[in-house]
Amino acid sequence: MRFTCEKNMLVTGLNIAGRTVAQKSSLSVIEGILCKAGLSLHLTGYNMETAITYQIEAEVSDPGECILPAKLFGDIIRRLPEGPVTVVVDETYKVSIRSGYASFTISAESSEDYPDLPDVNEGRAIRIPQNQLKDMISGTIFAVSENQGRPIHTGVKFEVTNDSITAIAVDGFRLARRTYHPQEGTGRELSFVVPAQGLKEVEKILVDSDEEASFTLGPKHILYQVGNATLVCRLLDGEFLDWRRVVPTGCPIKLVANVSDLASSVERVGLIVSEKYKSPVRCVFSNQELLMRTNTTIGAAEDRCSLAGDGKELEIGFNVRYLADALRVIPSDEVTLELTNGLSPIVLTPVDDKEDFAYMVLPVRIKNS
Repeated sequence: MRFTCEKNMLVTGLNIAGRTVAQKSSLSVIEGILCKAGLSLHLTGYNMETAITYQIEAEVSDPGECILPAKLFGDIIRRLPEGPVTVVVDETYKVSIRSGYASFTISAESSEDYPDLPDVNEGRAIRIPQNQLKDMISGTIFAVSENQGRPIHTGVKFEVTNDSITAIAVDGFRLARRTYHPQEGTGRELSFVVPAQGLKEVEKILVDSDEEASFTLGPKHILYQVGNATLVCRLLDGEFLDWRRVVPTGCPIKLVANVSDLASSVERVGLIVSEKYKSPVRCVFSNQELLMRTNTTIGAAEDRCSLAGDGKELEIGFNVRYLADALRVIPSDEVTLELTNGLSPIVLTPVDDKEDFAYMVLPVRIKNS
């Protein structure tokens, strides 16, 4: 095998494909990076759950494939001088790397024992702008469960209809939903759950642009195509929470808040709360104002935030981190706070119909003053 390509392109490919190279495995070949040189160069990392393949334009004079030591090969390429890099692999899998005056010789392995990647070619791809998919992932993934007792909730559920793509995450204490409405119908009805770990890798590859990404659903896997990168991830099986039944509707109290002002107040009060000294924030929703206060062994904090509307002196306690997490990802300047009573969740919804999201946080029981 022999190919030549630009160093910066090779570094980009190694950085992206290398994210899913197995760190320690009984199958040693997946601790390396699969390199295939044909019409172009393909680099693949696969940890038996998630695979990323990155395609690079290269001048290939001798096609072939091998498994390269991921860390060593990556470290060498990153330290080479700028410009073209030539890699030659002989029949004994000795690898010659040359760029400018620098040259290295390392060993590779045969690709014969490298596991086949899952085949996801049965479905029709659904296209979505990269920035929209990125916002959907970042706007929900923080709320996935870490409880392995319910593995289905350690992922994000996607629901696709002809006129919408919705992502939902739940962890038993909160819920996050983001919905995108494509200009053209998807022509599909799909429902599947993607593990958070795989989505984190997709999120890293996506860029903030209108360029299209796509995803294709297979029987047990999903394939994401983002630019030159392809990610294949195993889906989660199980019964996901019927989220439509748990999100309150028709709440009698509706207030409007400036997202930035409310987030700042929540974060200030939250300085007194730590993982070690957990304490709910006591919220009193009055006319045109929210009073927040908390007491812990660290100290006490109190802050006020202006609101539009009358909260009728409703008093309710919340986990401050859950509120802060939701406010951090709301894509608009203002948000509607929907409340029922001191034992019901708060739901954050859009003020403007152009947005479509919902963030629900369950209350925490507070002691009487």
